[in-house]
Amino acid sequence: MDTQGRRQHVDPADQWVFDPETGSYQLRLDPPQQPERGVPAQGAGRRAQRVQPQGGGRARPGRSGAEDEGHGAVGGRSADGGRTAGAGRAAGNGRAAGGGRTAAGGRAAGGARGEGGGRAAARTSRRRPKSRKSAKKRALIWTAGTLGVVVIAACIGVYALYQQLNGNINAIDPGIGSKNATSTGPVNILVIGTDSRKGLKGKYGDSANVGHADTTILFHVSKDRSNATALSIPRDIITDIPDCPTKQPDGSTKIIPAESGVRFNTSLGQYGRDPGCTMRTVKALTGITPDHFMMANFDAVKDLSTAVGGVEVCLAKDIDDPDSHLKLAKGRHTVAGEQALAFVRTRHSVGFGGDLSRIELQQQFLSSMMRKMKSGDTLTSPTKLLKLANTATKALTVDTGIGSVTKLSELAKDLSRVNTKNITFATVPVIDNPAEKVHTTVVLDETKAPQLFSMVKDDVSLTEVKKKQKASDAAKLKGPKADPVNVRVEVLNGSGVFGAAQDTVNWLQNDEGVSRSTNGGNAPADVKKTTLEYAPNQADQARRLAAMMGLPATALKQGTEDAAPRANMTLTLGKDFKQAGTPIATPTKAPEGIQKVEADDKSVCAK
Repeated sequence: MDTQGRRQHVDPADQWVFDPETGSYQLRLDPPQQPERGVPAQGAGRRAQRVQPQGGGRARPGRSGAEDEGHGAVGGRSADGGRTAGAGRAAGNGRAAGGGRTAAGGRAAGGARGEGGGRAAARTSRRRPKSRKSAKKRALIWTAGTLGVVVIAACIGVYALYQQLNGNINAIDPGIGSKNATSTGPVNILVIGTDSRKGLKGKYGDSANVGHADTTILFHVSKDRSNATALSIPRDIITDIPDCPTKQPDGSTKIIPAESGVRFNTSLGQYGRDPGCTMRTVKALTGITPDHFMMANFDAVKDLSTAVGGVEVCLAKDIDDPDSHLKLAKGRHTVAGEQALAFVRTRHSVGFGGDLSRIELQQQFLSSMMRKMKSGDTLTSPTKLLKLANTATKALTVDTGIGSVTKLSELAKDLSRVNTKNITFATVPVIDNPAEKVHTTVVLDETKAPQLFSMVKDDVSLTEVKKKQKASDAAKLKGPKADPVNVRVEVLNGSGVFGAAQDTVNWLQNDEGVSRSTNGGNAPADVKKTTLEYAPNQADQARRLAAMMGLPATALKQGTEDAAPRANMTLTLGKDFKQAGTPIATPTKAPEGIQKVEADDKSVCAK
């Protein structure tokens, strides 16, 4: 064996053995022992049992045509690892049986060169002749080569497609949000449907319309990707729009001044406001910062509904709306293109005939589209997926954080982990604007809206995805509760909110009947979480106060020794304090009466 682990007189190529189970070649440095020369080796070759004739073999007649490119008649190996007589080529066309060249230019029997061949016939060759590849090996090489060409062609095609899809995307920098496509925490995406008619040749109204935020949905995905909530924000809600820095074509930044008490939809388009202004307005309204935005116009609805092969919708009554041009009979229909756009624009023929009723139609449509996009029929069809990808990238304007095919794919892959049955559409709770005699706008429902926003921020699913709570914590809230008049508590302000302690005492005394509550002033330092410290013999008082204030079980800190009969408990307000009367803990259930629908609910029909 030489320094490279090769057995002497063995061709290195012969040490690579094809393994049919793995489909690959493996290096065999120490093959099984071969029998002595001249002893037949069972199965060693088609003629392995023959002893080579003098000179290493006999010359065979030449072959013609296609056979001239093949092996000799036998083609096996001898017992000592060499080739048998049949391993060479026929005289006159190739190698002789023994591996020498013939007088005609092949190898002579015995390994010597023939007439004009140079070396004497008596000298044997030190190198074994290389056999020509079998038809099977040539086929394998041809197949592998062809596959390589196909792979290269496919890569070129994929790259061209990637470039095409990348070229479809229109991305802008909103100056707010995340630069990363996704994260290990929650993800908030603002979906904006603009009513811009630009480029639509007046088909749907004034082409000069600047394009306001006609439809806005804040799509929140929980940290653990177990659930998602899509909050529809009414376009006619009266709110404040903060200062908005916007990027100009020359690269400069222009600050668009803030406005108070205006319609939400003017956060986009008005005075040159861009989607970043809408993101900032949503943050101010809900307390939730959008990470990304996606904006689409009328054409997006038509094109995407067509790309998925239509979207199923349901009507509880016949609709013939002259404004949206939707004309459908009661029952289920599959809509696409112009008909799909007419469906999501309809408002006068459903519900109360306003924007809130139209929102319900849009939620039904989007829920159905999600189900269609995640269906096996769409995900397993390369043609449909390609068409959908091409349409989506053309239809959307996004922020630079997701402004490429790679980033959009990363985000889509992350969001696909959410089960459709755990996605809920809800509408921000509003009431009629009390400042109007004829109601055309709405304002936040200050009781229900903060609770809903708190649930979204704290990843509490509206589909009630159950999460485990420690038994010891849950036990603190179970048991009898003292009457409000018997609850004694001193309130300390560690929230950083001026007057929070006194506001809470006023609320406890005037609204809840806790007359024995007092203001203890500021806590020694601000604290992150609100806590209630109490003695074991005050547990019934603690449970009553916890129920009033919406304290979580983790906020209750029980001591080890009983307190004096008239001793106070100590309530320290933390950074989680919002305002007196608003629960400290995130609600576990959505406020009663809010409009919501689960994306997996196929029974919803527009009324």
